[in-house]
Amino acid sequence: MTTEIKMSAQLRRVRECEGEREPEGVRSTGPSRVTRIAGLTPSHTLSLALLLLLSSCVPALKVREARKNAPATYASTTDTTDAASVPWRTFFTDPNLQALIDSALANNQELNIVLQEVAMAKNEVRARKGEYLPFVGIVAGAGTEKVGEYTRNGAVEHNLPITEERAFPEPLPDFMVGARLSWELDIWRKLRNAKKAAMMRYLGTVEGKNFMVTHLVAEIANSYYELMALDNQLNILRDNIAIQQDALEIVKLEKLAAKVTELAVRRFEAEVLKNRSNQFDIQQRIVEVENRINFLVGRYPQPVSRNSSAFSNLVPDSIYAGVPAQLLAYRPDIRQAELELAAAKLDVRSAKANFYPSVRLTAGVGLNAFNTSYLTETPASLLYNVAGDLVAPLINRNAIKAAYANANARQLQAVFDYERTVLNAYVEVVNQLSNIQNLRSSYDLRAQQVDALSSSITISTNLFRSARADYMEVLLTQRDALESKFELVETQKQRMNAMVNVYQALGGGWR
Repeated sequence: MTTEIKMSAQLRRVRECEGEREPEGVRSTGPSRVTRIAGLTPSHTLSLALLLLLSSCVPALKVREARKNAPATYASTTDTTDAASVPWRTFFTDPNLQALIDSALANNQELNIVLQEVAMAKNEVRARKGEYLPFVGIVAGAGTEKVGEYTRNGAVEHNLPITEERAFPEPLPDFMVGARLSWELDIWRKLRNAKKAAMMRYLGTVEGKNFMVTHLVAEIANSYYELMALDNQLNILRDNIAIQQDALEIVKLEKLAAKVTELAVRRFEAEVLKNRSNQFDIQQRIVEVENRINFLVGRYPQPVSRNSSAFSNLVPDSIYAGVPAQLLAYRPDIRQAELELAAAKLDVRSAKANFYPSVRLTAGVGLNAFNTSYLTETPASLLYNVAGDLVAPLINRNAIKAAYANANARQLQAVFDYERTVLNAYVEVVNQLSNIQNLRSSYDLRAQQVDALSSSITISTNLFRSARADYMEVLLTQRDALESKFELVETQKQRMNAMVNVYQALGGGWR
């Protein structure tokens, strides 16, 4: 009875080391009932208690929970509606852009590579699940053996009286067919925790795939708006070249009238040639952006369909940022980091279980004979075995301690990675919301600047004809007007990009 009480105390100590408490129903059973059911003698019980005593002390390691608190609202918003809940097909209404995104989601090579990683993670869950189930295998074998007469087996065989019933072939064949079973009892949930960790990582790869989809959708949309902006800049440049060509003709006529010198003619010619050269720079950029989109879509270079004439009339959609707490539900990278954190915690539990005894059952059953005709003669040819092993680490547990410490360190890494991901998501949203507001104000002012400079081109040309303005004023006015129109298109592109980026920062684009 004393031995049984010691065993019960050790079992409670193991449970306390795991952070568990015995249910009331289990405690009321009592150790004597457990040992009677198992059929253990006091000596067996003492050995088991010794193993539990030696393996129950687990090194104490640092534990830290992730901080999930975030500001209640963003700096400039108080609404609770989140644009991330809007599907990308509803958010991007341009049919040409929708067709590009559809093609990319089906054909993008990098996305398809990630999908295979998701499939491999799912297979890992299946493999982990099989580890805590019994392993059963079919065994068949054949062999022959000739032992020497001057060995133990040979001496025994040759000293036996040779009768017709004991006539063994020489050499001795051996034929066997049967089944073998092995099963590790997962009493400390080491294998099941490993399976759950694999499941968490599989779900994490799914979220990683979603995070890549958000990036892919945003990159295609940004490239599409950049392509439209380049088309508009090319049209503006061509219109400006036509204006400058007219101004050049006027300067030539003024030179014939001796009102200007050859210097004015050369300056206007140089300006026209410079802008004609810039056309090819923009055309090259258009080709590169088109091919960037084609690469993302997973196809060889071809023209990209778009309606660039409507670019200047595009108005960025109103973005509802919601509250920062919604990032935890919508941002795939945060969801992935949270799942990785849960998997790391389960890894710590699995590593901790290595300090405790492991129980393995093995069994086998089959038929064995030296002649195949005897295999079916049962029970003479029948063989079977059953065994159970209880193994616990005793001396030199440094490898187990190191694995446990590494698992805990990876858990802390997962904690910090989760906190960093949440902080980065919040900063991205705040930056993009501020960017949208500033670009809106900048666009309004640049539009007024373009209007002012566009009207000044006509004024400067009329003043030049009446000899009330210098040709340099006409030249500089045209140059400033061209730059202001380019900047207005660039600001419009940045506004559209900011709309895409804040949608992505909020976690939209993968639904």
